[in-house]
Amino acid sequence: MKPIFVRGISNQFRLTLAIILSVILLAANHRLDPARESLSSALSPIQYLASVPSAILDWSSESFATRNMLALQNKELLRQQLLMSERLQRFEHLRQENERLRALLGSPAYQDSRKMVAEVMEVASDPSHHYVVLNHGSRSGVFVGQPVVDAQGVVGQVVQVSEMTSRVLLLSDVSHGLPVRITRNDVRLVANGTGELDEIELRHVAKSTDIRVGDLLVTSGLGNRFPEGYPVARVMEVLTEDGQSYARVTAQPLAALDRIRYLLLIWPSPDSGVTLPNQIPVPAADHPAEEAKPDAGNANPQGAVNATVPSNAAPNSTAPNTTAPNAAAAPSNANGASNAATTQPPAEVH
Repeated sequence: MKPIFVRGISNQFRLTLAIILSVILLAANHRLDPARESLSSALSPIQYLASVPSAILDWSSESFATRNMLALQNKELLRQQLLMSERLQRFEHLRQENERLRALLGSPAYQDSRKMVAEVMEVASDPSHHYVVLNHGSRSGVFVGQPVVDAQGVVGQVVQVSEMTSRVLLLSDVSHGLPVRITRNDVRLVANGTGELDEIELRHVAKSTDIRVGDLLVTSGLGNRFPEGYPVARVMEVLTEDGQSYARVTAQPLAALDRIRYLLLIWPSPDSGVTLPNQIPVPAADHPAEEAKPDAGNANPQGAVNATVPSNAAPNSTAPNTTAPNAAAAPSNANGASNAATTQPPAEVH
């Protein structure tokens, strides 16, 4: 007679096969990166299709907004516009004063880094990893390690790039570390993720460190990845226990990591010395006014700053020991330096 229940593969054989496959995958993990990137690029259209229902719902909610809601929003925007106009007037005065001081010192004007607005397409469903997927990839010039911020502060950095999408690791992830400093006393520390969206921690902080509840943490610029001065978090708790060598310090990220929608991709500034991988060209700025700066010629504030160099050399040209050819060469060299500064592309960073 044939047995009713046929005996299958033994559990020992299944366990041995699983162990062998695990070892093979661990050994070939680094060789699978091109396959992962290709698979991510192939799945990008599916991600775009998956985001269509949410986009339709957002469009519907915006289209059917009530008149009262629009009136309230308009009133609030007018109030914010008045506040921003008053602040802009004060900033304009400070900018002019700063330009005069820079012209007096003969130092070049600071150049802003290029930025690009990106939209979140997907949020990680794995509770042990915190990352989001953006709708810009290598085609837009995004590179691995690029810093990402929102309107309040630092969000994270790009860890994976495909042709049309990119994956951002949030600063709350347990594998993320960020060099920061305290704005009150310039103490430098390292902020690490804890796995909680509303909490990060500062490890290995000595008990004698001057750190208080409410201190603002900003990026320190160390590591040549995040630009200096971007707000990161605010210290919420400082615990010092007897018998422990270090204090336990926790902080709350300023960025709302649980409800981010639009983020800002930042490229390094020209004077940062950061080289982009594979010499990726930096995309054009979102604002055309920034692209028109190189064509302004001597009307550029940077050109005006550099133009003060020959004026400083003019009194020296009247000295008895200075000949006429040398005096004429000094302004020409200064003008050449000014023209070179104004024709330098502000967006190309390699």
